Amino acid sequence: MAIVNSIFTWYMKKRIHQIELFIKYPLDVQEEWLHSLISSAASTEWGKKYDYKSILTIGQFKERVPIQNYDTLKPYIERMLKGEQNILWPSDIRWFAKSSGTTSDRSKFIPVSPEALEECHFKGGKDMISIYCNNQPQTQMFTGKGLVLGGSHQINQLCEDIHYGDLSAVLIKNLPMWAEYYRTPDISIALMDNYEEKMDRMAEATIKENVTNISGVPTWTIVLAKKVLEITGKKNLLEVWPNLELYFHGAVNFAPYREQFKELIPSPNMYYLETYNASEGFFGIQDQDNSE
Repeated sequence: MAIVNSIFTWYMKKRIHQIELFIKYPLDVQEEWLHSLISSAASTEWGKKYDYKSILTIGQFKERVPIQNYDTLKPYIERMLKGEQNILWPSDIRWFAKSSGTTSDRSKFIPVSPEALEECHFKGGKDMISIYCNNQPQTQMFTGKGLVLGGSHQINQLCEDIHYGDLSAVLIKNLPMWAEYYRTPDISIALMDNYEEKMDRMAEATIKENVTNISGVPTWTIVLAKKVLEITGKKNLLEVWPNLELYFHGAVNFAPYREQFKELIPSPNMYYLETYNASEGFFGIQDQDNSE
């Protein structure tokens, strides 16, 4: 596993040059992506409505396309939920991330295209790992597995080919094979709907794994950690997973939970990295170790 760890670490660090470029030239990169998205969506119903093919500048885009919210896009999304394609985006949309509601809806369904998965969510995840590997070249995270706490997965009964779930479930269901190999627990457990049973099964399934990193919301992670300690009779997580070195967290402010994690993982060599990944996209990554 040491050789595999070295290969994966080297591969992930190759991305650093591109990351440094978009940190140095953020406006240029964003403008390039805007033009790419406009060009890709030009032949969709939405693109034709606003004549994307004739948009050449940021100013033209701002003048022509009104600011939108979920309510203004909802009629289009409802058609997509029934299986209609080429509405907002040219590729087939088969997945929707179910997110918290707006003022008028209890839930909202965010279309997740294949490009959104590959070029946003998964690339954001790889960038997150690349930054960590670059900051910590001695990392051994690929000698073991990553414990991932996901959400539930449901099938939209309105259309057989349309699936939806919370974002973490959508991502887990579509993970590339290499990422699936390095995560735990099994997908059948990770996507269980019954929360209490899920925590029990996750704890039982992971206590014998060599867990080197954890990804999840702090509240869920604490519940799982306490369940693991209850089952094993250990005092802290390092007695269960001695090679644990990294925790990826997001969704809520981590500050109120920091002391609890220090008790659960009493190691000065434990690293904590925050991410900002939402149903709409992967928006931010902490690029400095243990910074607030």
